[in-house]
Amino acid sequence: MRVMVIIKATANSEAGVMPGEQLLTDMGNFNEELVKAGIMQAGEGLQPSAKGVRVRFTGDQTSVVPGPFTGDLIAGFWLWKVKSMDEAVEWVRRCPNPYGEDGEVEIRPVFETEDFGEELTPEARAQEERLRAQLGNG
Repeated sequence: MRVMVIIKATANSEAGVMPGEQLLTDMGNFNEELVKAGIMQAGEGLQPSAKGVRVRFTGDQTSVVPGPFTGDLIAGFWLWKVKSMDEAVEWVRRCPNPYGEDGEVEIRPVFETEDFGEELTPEARAQEERLRAQLGNG
């Protein structure tokens, strides 16, 4: 199963405060463990929401809303391939505290092609398989 591991934003990450040298080293080492174990497929930190935009859909119209945003924001993510949610939890428990303070990490399963059942036509399924192969995720 694939999961997205979501690092929540904090006041510091939204203010653009960069992690210290020790946390960068510790996270680099942790990422190396994830790669060697075949778990990590992708992972990135995100710039503060002030540097982003949201595209709002209203019917068939769109509008662009510039940041910063409030609420539950994301500061970074990993995409992992694990055997189970329990395995993902065990890996997160081994993770250096990405916040340097209290915080929480969210783990969410990624939809897989088979999750869509009969609604995904054979043509759409073939298209999905082609795209995954082109991305190297097949």
